[in-house]
Amino acid sequence: MVFSFVSQASCSKTKARAGVFHTPHGIVETPKFMPVGTLGTVKGITPKQLKEARSQMILANTYHLHLQPGEKIVSDLGGLHKFMAWDGPILTDSGGFQVFSLSELRQISDRGVTFRSPRDGDIIEITPEKSIQIQNALGADVIMAFDECPPANATKEEVTLATERTYRWLVRCIEAHQRPQDQALFGIVQGGIYPELRSTAARSLIELDLPGYAIGGVSVGEDPKLINEIVRSTAPLLPANKPRYLMGVGTYREMAVAIASGVDLFDCVIPTRLGRHGTAMVAGERLNLKNARFKEDKLPLDPDCDCYTCQNFSRAYLNHLIKSKEMLGYILLSLHNIAELIGFTRKIRQAIIEDRFTEEFDRWLNLYFS
Repeated sequence: MVFSFVSQASCSKTKARAGVFHTPHGIVETPKFMPVGTLGTVKGITPKQLKEARSQMILANTYHLHLQPGEKIVSDLGGLHKFMAWDGPILTDSGGFQVFSLSELRQISDRGVTFRSPRDGDIIEITPEKSIQIQNALGADVIMAFDECPPANATKEEVTLATERTYRWLVRCIEAHQRPQDQALFGIVQGGIYPELRSTAARSLIELDLPGYAIGGVSVGEDPKLINEIVRSTAPLLPANKPRYLMGVGTYREMAVAIASGVDLFDCVIPTRLGRHGTAMVAGERLNLKNARFKEDKLPLDPDCDCYTCQNFSRAYLNHLIKSKEMLGYILLSLHNIAELIGFTRKIRQAIIEDRFTEEFDRWLNLYFS
């Protein structure tokens, strides 16, 4: 079988596990943070740099690639891997989150979503079938089912309707999927902040026996404590022999708690977004490199980091680049931030293997044990 997940070790005090997810374009050693390459590029970072930062799996966005350049062009040029010169595993999201964020421009029905393109004003319809068609053409290793992602302030009735619709859409996604042998379709557990809705959704999805499962709708404005409660109660419901993916989460504490709950994969735009704003992630802190205190600082961002940025440049130089608004400064910070979050999950993986996860990462696990 092309897709498989093997658990190699587990934590004796939590539900954390270290595993290997096998895909057509290579393995993903879990737990693992996955950089986001929305338009077929992780902003400012080359594929070679991503490899050097120990990236294994990266993301691309169905919605944005459909608008530009269009899935036909990508397919005609050999598929997404060849198009962006990345030979490792790729995951494409369904485009659902982006479409539903266009609250002023879209209409939802059981058929799908109709929206006005923010790019050129054209009316576009995306149905579950269309989302899968686009993703089949793009050719990623993992593709996501089209789901309805309700906002954090949605009522329980609205969340219930969205969760039920997400399941119906998933069934249609499965029927529309033309490449199950080389593209793994993941279902998404919705249910908002309501544990009973999450539980019901998880049980329904498990019956469909998919290659993997995601927890969605937990980074749309909820309180971090609520997010952790949702993940802690939902993740253990999902099959132990399938990868579990927490969508849109990439902070140290949220990842650590989710890993303790049994989650394997994460993605977030945080590392490159912070980098483009002159901020570095260092040992759990955020350093604003615009600050004058770094002007003469000879130290690297993190003396313990082996990324290209930390091995070659001082904080003073990075301060100079950021204050001068030089592109290289934003690139170097983004590169470090990606390496930092990947390194964080790699260290957790090793700690799980050696059964010292709770001891080594206790500062991040207070919400899990509270």
